[in-house]
Amino acid sequence: MKILIQNGRLIDPASGRDEPADVAIAAGRIVAIGRIGAEFQPNRRIDASGCVVAPGLLDLAVRLREPGQEHAGMLESETAAAVAGAVTTLVCPPDTDPVLDEPGLVDMLKFRAERLQRARVCPLGALTRGLKGEVLTEMVELTESGCIGFGQAEQPIVNTQVLQRALQYAATFGYTLWLRPQDHWLGQGVAASGALATRMGLSGIPVAAETIALHTLFELMRALQGQTAGGAGVRVHLCRLSSAAGLQLVRQAKADGLPVTCDVSVHNLHLSDVDLGYFDSRLRLQPPLRQPRDRDALRAGLADGSIDALVSDHNPVGSDAKTQPFALAEPGATAVELLLGLCVKWAQQDRVSLMQALRVLSSGARAVLGTRLGTLPASVGALVPGGAADVCVFDLDAPWVVQPAALRSQGKHTPFAGHELPLTVCATLVGGQLTHLAPGWPRVHTA
Repeated sequence: MKILIQNGRLIDPASGRDEPADVAIAAGRIVAIGRIGAEFQPNRRIDASGCVVAPGLLDLAVRLREPGQEHAGMLESETAAAVAGAVTTLVCPPDTDPVLDEPGLVDMLKFRAERLQRARVCPLGALTRGLKGEVLTEMVELTESGCIGFGQAEQPIVNTQVLQRALQYAATFGYTLWLRPQDHWLGQGVAASGALATRMGLSGIPVAAETIALHTLFELMRALQGQTAGGAGVRVHLCRLSSAAGLQLVRQAKADGLPVTCDVSVHNLHLSDVDLGYFDSRLRLQPPLRQPRDRDALRAGLADGSIDALVSDHNPVGSDAKTQPFALAEPGATAVELLLGLCVKWAQQDRVSLMQALRVLSSGARAVLGTRLGTLPASVGALVPGGAADVCVFDLDAPWVVQPAALRSQGKHTPFAGHELPLTVCATLVGGQLTHLAPGWPRVHTA
């Protein structure tokens, strides 16, 4: 199949291009960018007049709920939701049921995802068996099955000695650990500690739960860096920072030369604890929504590059588990379809360029993955001749209001219901295949 995307505004943060350009695609790859010669005869033309053409987006935190929790979401519905939001590559945490701690489970997940031919799925392997924080998994075998890193999802490692061994092992083989910084004992609450949680009678999670975990991790990394040949140490990606104090510690760690990257979720970027309202269980999230000053610091950190990527933290939850009293409701929200719109909304509100907004969803997120990509093409997150044709087309003049019932995800609960997003994703291509087309969008013509 040959496809020509014409008349669009091409923005590629990896190369810094922001210009009118056409994109020619053949055999799943980009064959040319710019002015396309008459010798290229496409089977299909996509008229992107008035639209932005960009690399397919990377989302570093998407729970698919498969295997084990298909009642809340599954590969088919959640990958359809991903491409509807322009996400062509997603990272799946290991807290499935059963946990992704054996190569066979990873092989099955990747096989199912590849058969669907929608978004590319990159599994994270469990760092410890059953995510219990006691015994390390067989990381070499999991890597051979396609895991791009290892993490604990929402389960912190209580035993510091186990964490130290995990860092040492990962450093030896060049693996990246994906960890959400939260102290086990201080992280038992349901809302961010503060005046609002106290007034509502909700058990609180203090900022110290994040900063203590970060201090411990960074001290172990510094010690390991001094012991490793060349001082390279171990790469750690910090998932979903939630506080201004935590961000400041990350800035200092980066300044000290520690190989650390981090991300923030769209929820903590746009919302704060004051949005909890009358115990709105749609805002029962992990990490919890903190004070407005924390939210504002995270927005500034994303703008100045201290935070490397923005994630949806997509976690579809069934109605039975969500329509509960706030403290009993299952944490999580549907967000992968909203990621691009919420990112651009932040950029418009904070006067951040569209180039920078797309960077935290493409080349910035790609840099987090490092060099161990498994079967993932090296060109993901960029538009380059010869690279995989993962492309999105979106219209900045077509805002829409979030209606949960219209979302493609099996999970319908989102705190952004009723919010207006500033764009519509018109088309998404993965490996040269048209995987999403906005309903009623008339600009695709077949020869």
